[in-house]
Amino acid sequence: MSYRNIVAVLATLIVGACADIPKRTSDQEDLARYLQYAGEPVTSISYLGRYDGWRALGRDNLVIFTGPTEAYLLTVAGPCNDLPFANRVAIKSRGSTLSRGDSVIVGRGQRCLISEIRPIDYRKMKQDTR
Repeated sequence: MSYRNIVAVLATLIVGACADIPKRTSDQEDLARYLQYAGEPVTSISYLGRYDGWRALGRDNLVIFTGPTEAYLLTVAGPCNDLPFANRVAIKSRGSTLSRGDSVIVGRGQRCLISEIRPIDYRKMKQDTR
């Protein structure tokens, strides 16, 4: 087999393997998907000072996971510029609830006030994704 044939076969294999990799959706597409499963805004949620995970959805929104099937869409007042690039966030709340007016701390201490909290029917969202 010639060098050109080997290169052509390898290139075909690589392109074929990449076809199965799912495309990364944009933050706006993900936000729209979460909004489909978001309930009406609530004033507060029970929050015991820990969350299981989070996902930034642009500069104004993030989802926090407080359990395997419990998720909340948080909207912050004003752009939280560091949010899309943060490796971790901290949530500052008063007591055992998370309320509007509490904060998400991002990056080098940027404080982003929570303006809206919406519960997400995450179980239904995952079920519909399958």
